[in-house]
Amino acid sequence: MRRAIFPGSFDPITLGHFDIIQRGITLFDELIIAIGINAEKKYMFSLEDRLQFIEEAFRDEPKIRVLTYEGLTVDFCKKVDAGFILRGLRNPGDFEFEKAIAHTNRKLSEIETVFLLTSSGKSYISSSIVRDVIRHGGDFTGLVPDTVRLP
Repeated sequence: MRRAIFPGSFDPITLGHFDIIQRGITLFDELIIAIGINAEKKYMFSLEDRLQFIEEAFRDEPKIRVLTYEGLTVDFCKKVDAGFILRGLRNPGDFEFEKAIAHTNRKLSEIETVFLLTSSGKSYISSSIVRDVIRHGGDFTGLVPDTVRLP
């Protein structure tokens, strides 16, 4: 079975994430959306909310599971028997950052990283931009799946 994880904090999930997930499920038998937990990070949305947003968005997709994890992504991959890490790239800055992580993960394990370019109409969207729009009372609904609601 070709199993991949798509790791992130998803605070919140955006249409850019959604795009990569929808296209990623065509490449793998199973895609695990892996919500990383970092005790030192301040999140806008609770872990429960983030889980709910993603589970609702993909409730009709049998090839997707949503799990949480702490620690190294490659250790989580081993735990769930995933041979691939799926990552989205929006711009050259993302590529340089993700390339360094992919090389490190490859050094630590046999797990391959697969990159997909975010569709052009969604490449400007990031969770940090969405959070900023929300903080300032803007309309964020065109940036996230319909399942995302304010905390």
